[in-house]
Amino acid sequence: MDDRIKKIAKTGYASKGMVYALTGILAFGAAFGLGSTSEGKLGVLKFLQDQPFGNVLLGVLGLGLLCYSFWRFYQSIKDPENIGTDKKDVGKRIGFFFSGLVYLGLGIYSIYQITASSGGSGANKTSMIPSEYLNYIFYAIAIGLAIKAVFQFVKAYKGEFLKKFYLDTISNVSTRKTIKWLGYGGMISRGIVVGIVSYFFFVAADTASKGNIKGTSEAFAFLRKNSEGPWLMGLVALGLVAFGLYMFIMAKYRRFDD
Repeated sequence: MDDRIKKIAKTGYASKGMVYALTGILAFGAAFGLGSTSEGKLGVLKFLQDQPFGNVLLGVLGLGLLCYSFWRFYQSIKDPENIGTDKKDVGKRIGFFFSGLVYLGLGIYSIYQITASSGGSGANKTSMIPSEYLNYIFYAIAIGLAIKAVFQFVKAYKGEFLKKFYLDTISNVSTRKTIKWLGYGGMISRGIVVGIVSYFFFVAADTASKGNIKGTSEAFAFLRKNSEGPWLMGLVALGLVAFGLYMFIMAKYRRFDD
């Protein structure tokens, strides 16, 4: 595989790690009243933009997310690591494609925010989707997210993600353990949050109302309302930080099958 593609992939992993780590940090602060309540991926982008040199940070992150999107599309279409063409393999590659679409949107949104006019809040927000189709769309999204959540748990259970690191070639025992436990913790927590978001889309489908569309920030709010209060949200937030750190490790130690 071309070294330039590998560098693009690693840049993408690092940017994805930044998004998840900051999501977890902001959510943890919100759970215990320690800081901003900007949760979720879009909340992270707003948080970055509000910092000194925020537009520079947002631009760098946006380009990184576009790199990750490119890598997912490249995996899906070119299959550089010979995943295969069996039904299971094709399903995995289709998943890469849709992941690429998600992060393409985030990357474009990040860069758009730099140039967007602050006076554009009055823009027309009328739905382009006929209302009679909304429930079907929401159900499709909910089912897709539910499958993604299950897939995260299966990945954690099987531990197949560890194959990407060729752990037997890493001599440092502490590094091997760090890769393993950050991966397990992050994937399980990510699965929980995605599952909760899936539930909200099922609710939105029942009412077929755009006002009920929920995202990661609402998932954290749902956790806060449970009997465990901020502790449950805090644990999941720490898990997302772990997943973000796992992405950083992917950027550094991930091997590519040429």
